[in-house]
Amino acid sequence: MSSMQEQPKHEDRIRGVFSSQEVRKVGTGTTTRRTVQKTFWFVNQDADGAIMIQALNSNYIPTGPKKIVSMDDLINAYSPEPEFYTTSVFPKMQELDQAVDQGDEHRNKGETFSAEYQYAKALKVDEENVRANFGIGMTYLTRGEVDKADNIFKRLVDLDTAFTPEHKHLFNDFGIGLRKNKMYKQSVEYYNRALKLSSEDDNLHINIARALLEDQQYPPAVEHLLAALKLSPGNETVLKFLGWMDRRKLVPPDLAPSIGEVLRLGRLAPGMDVPCLTPAPAPELASEPAPEPDHPA
Repeated sequence: MSSMQEQPKHEDRIRGVFSSQEVRKVGTGTTTRRTVQKTFWFVNQDADGAIMIQALNSNYIPTGPKKIVSMDDLINAYSPEPEFYTTSVFPKMQELDQAVDQGDEHRNKGETFSAEYQYAKALKVDEENVRANFGIGMTYLTRGEVDKADNIFKRLVDLDTAFTPEHKHLFNDFGIGLRKNKMYKQSVEYYNRALKLSSEDDNLHINIARALLEDQQYPPAVEHLLAALKLSPGNETVLKFLGWMDRRKLVPPDLAPSIGEVLRLGRLAPGMDVPCLTPAPAPELASEPAPEPDHPA
């Protein structure tokens, strides 16, 4: 939609179920026959006019990746299914949202088993639901059930939709929860997964550095802090973090002079390159307080 076009009013936006058909050949030779495969899609037009479509699963719930289609494509390649949306899809979507909302409400009250029940109910109809996965994962972390939380981590780390801006506070809370449960490697892998989709996020580098610090991986922790400082020159959180590590002799000897110059200047030294982000062994961590509270991604 061009900047000259008016944005659609809320009541005029497209929202509902459409279907598409694909003709396929089945069999070979004289047994060849043609079949028509029908696919249902949930269509939702946002405030900017972009039309998003998302496939429905077997429980009539929109799931999986979204893609943008033009108005012309929607008109020419898809057919509206208003009755199907009203009688089947919309009620299921409401049921799913209610289960997740109730799960969140129970979890916020510390009622973890009731929360787990509601999240599990939601996941039965949509196993890729981002909020339900995060919610049940946080519930397991709260109860210290590391094995169950690890299973959720493995599911979430494969979901691109878990790392979109709308879910940023959720994935950050979950990453912090992994670290606080001493699941350092999972926390680092999880945040690195987020970096693949948001490589310019300095806060993600800071959160990775926190997990690496507690896992006694000091050299890569410093490298991620420098990467954050490159993205956000003069970042006060990074400088405090580096100063804390420098005072406790946790900075690798080969980087110590450069870090000293960074701390003196309050930014990366001229011409200084960020080292390669590779893990390295480290000495034992002294029993001292963490440098800073968790930094929101």
